Amino acid sequence: MTDTATPTSLQAPTRVDYRTEPGQYRHWSLSFDGAIARLVLDIAEDGGIHPGYKLKLNSYDLGVDIELNDALNRVRFEHPEVRSVIVTSGKDRIFCSGANIFMLGVSGHAWKVNFCKFTNETRNGIEDSSKHSGLKFLAAVNGACAGGGYELALACDEILLVDDRSSAVSLPEVPLLGVLPGTGGLTRVTDKRHVRHDLADIFCTSVEGVRGQRAVDWRLVDAVAKPAQFAAAVQDRASQLAAGSDRPASGKGVALTRLERTDSADGISYPHVDIQIDRSKRTASITIKAPTGAQPADIAAIEAAGAAWWPLAMCRQLDDAILNLRTNELDIGTWLLKTEGDAQAVLASDAVMFANKDHWLVRETIGALRRTLARLDVSSRSLFALVEAGSCFAGTLAELAFAADRTYMLALPDDAERAPKLALNEFNFGFFPMVNDQSRLQRRFYEEAAPLEAAHAAVGKPLDADEALKLGLVTAAPDDIDWDDEIRITIEERAAMSPDALTGLEANLRFASKENMATRIFGRLTAWQNWIFNRPNAVGEKGALKVYGTGEKVGFDMNRGLIPQSVQPKEQR
Repeated sequence: MTDTATPTSLQAPTRVDYRTEPGQYRHWSLSFDGAIARLVLDIAEDGGIHPGYKLKLNSYDLGVDIELNDALNRVRFEHPEVRSVIVTSGKDRIFCSGANIFMLGVSGHAWKVNFCKFTNETRNGIEDSSKHSGLKFLAAVNGACAGGGYELALACDEILLVDDRSSAVSLPEVPLLGVLPGTGGLTRVTDKRHVRHDLADIFCTSVEGVRGQRAVDWRLVDAVAKPAQFAAAVQDRASQLAAGSDRPASGKGVALTRLERTDSADGISYPHVDIQIDRSKRTASITIKAPTGAQPADIAAIEAAGAAWWPLAMCRQLDDAILNLRTNELDIGTWLLKTEGDAQAVLASDAVMFANKDHWLVRETIGALRRTLARLDVSSRSLFALVEAGSCFAGTLAELAFAADRTYMLALPDDAERAPKLALNEFNFGFFPMVNDQSRLQRRFYEEAAPLEAAHAAVGKPLDADEALKLGLVTAAPDDIDWDDEIRITIEERAAMSPDALTGLEANLRFASKENMATRIFGRLTAWQNWIFNRPNAVGEKGALKVYGTGEKVGFDMNRGLIPQSVQPKEQR
């Protein structure tokens, strides 16, 4: 936690840029020693992404996690020889004190929500790489570890804590700040660490935390080591984790070159992704383009193409576009998902990717696509896919249509040549699961066998609007006479509805019937945290986030009802 003094005002940056590289890092250092990489957190106090506060005690803000996200991608793609990653601190006796409290106390609600969502996605990405890519993570907790710092450790495969009689792990948000751990701490303590619920209750309502052997006994960490043996224990365990990985010792890494884009007042343009914003309608049209020209046909050509290989390049650009819109365009509530180009080129690229799916570079590219599409799923925006003439919703790009809240497909029964087609392949049946581990088609059909089998039987067949509608793959198929009016009315109706209600509606409908640790973090925990972030007990004049570090006493409204006593009718008080 941080005890920085409270300045009188805080201005947000005009725009957030998620692009960075190791030479620009201010908070992390990344080094490599054979199969082991080391990520060292040494946060620059004056390096906040906002002006006006200090990142004391290794406390972090969005800028710190932007670097972490980039560093993880560098390990994934540029260093295939790495099999385990040590995450530790460069500061003496402090691992990480979590999210900067002052930043949370003075930031607007939307900033806090987007910050928490991105940090959740980054930590989920650590677990995703462990599960799918054989990249293992060891948290070497070499000092006090609180709040979001412990949540970072929880995302790792194992936690090794220094046993120096003072270093402890803790989640003190409830007693100290009146909020919840915002990056999955409560859920990982139970679902991942299997901490007994009564012990978890004690742990999550105490400020001082748990240290030493008790932390092991309670399953809060995996092992402890005395200071003199700590470095050796960390190295030994990282080596053991690396030994169980199948990442190639002799793989040739791919340099992740800086994303090139053109920013304008109402859009962003990348080579394979284009965004056009209509501020009057509060919409952003996101168009993903099919590959053009000769494409790699084998692994040697894929490795030669590197970061320019279309699936990887397109994925990185789409990911950056999603983050830009989420953070920098808060009023743009509806995203129109479009594609353009040759569907056969998309399917041909997919075929090469599928044939080489076990190669480390292809596997990492599939992982990047999986995480980017999942980022789209959890974005608090209305998603409408428009399958128009010239579209290429095929294979991997068809996932965009299935991610959408609604998909409209233009019917041109009298013009078969111009009529858009939708095409499926094996990538639509489990390669890009949502965060709840369902494919989007499984979610769509509630895992019912008959519609899934019918969809699978259509693999390789270009489907027109009527065929796609019969298979349940699209929502509606207006013809060219009705298309413009129906789409216009749909967009206008959406824009007139409450964004708050729509966010709750969309999140509930997108993740139906199946739940896991990730959906509990993004759905249940995050929803409660968002509500708590708005409550006076957290951010009111005497709220815990507001008065922390000032010496003032917190003033809680002790009413346990959802409606604060101050706004209840007098006869109910």
